[in-house]
Amino acid sequence: MSPARVAAMASDSSAVPDPLTVGRYTASSVMVSAADLKARVQALGEEITADYAGREPLLVGVLKGAFMFMSDLARSIDLPVEFDFMAVSSYGHSTRSSGVVRIVKDLDLDLAGRDVILVEDIIDSGLTLNYLRRNLLARNPASLEVCALLVRENHKVDESILRYEGYRVPSDFLVGYGLDVDEKFRNLPDIRIVDVAPEESAADPTVARSPA
Repeated sequence: MSPARVAAMASDSSAVPDPLTVGRYTASSVMVSAADLKARVQALGEEITADYAGREPLLVGVLKGAFMFMSDLARSIDLPVEFDFMAVSSYGHSTRSSGVVRIVKDLDLDLAGRDVILVEDIIDSGLTLNYLRRNLLARNPASLEVCALLVRENHKVDESILRYEGYRVPSDFLVGYGLDVDEKFRNLPDIRIVDVAPEESAADPTVARSPA
């Protein structure tokens, strides 16, 4: 994907929220503001509307992280769309990937002959994405594209796979707008960096995230 199609992360210093602490985790610096998210998701929806004119795409959301993004994205697409959801696991209840992807909830709909858009919250190394693409392509869709809100700068994914992309982000552990750490912070309207108290990070080997 051309870098020109990836949005820059604007800094809104006039509205810096106070850090939010839950347990041992603190959601501090804002990586992407709520205003920037709204504008970028709208732009992605308009791009999909133009590309799929005359068709009825099926959005496949990856739970739980993509649910907020997919909801807003769908409302930005001016076409008839259908929805289905998958749930996969590679992190469990820690911030370290197990390196093994498994399907926790499978799709309800038949993909054969459908124009499918796989909606992801964040792509790390690409392990989960590559697994899902192989799985979905085996179901014989008419087409399969990927729409990811966030993509790690150090990802290992073929650029041709990333049809729709919101932002390139560094390796910080991020929460908000559907993303979580141990099920916390999903309801934040923006995307923030998570900090861990020094005494916890020294004692807990799970806080250094290994990308999935």
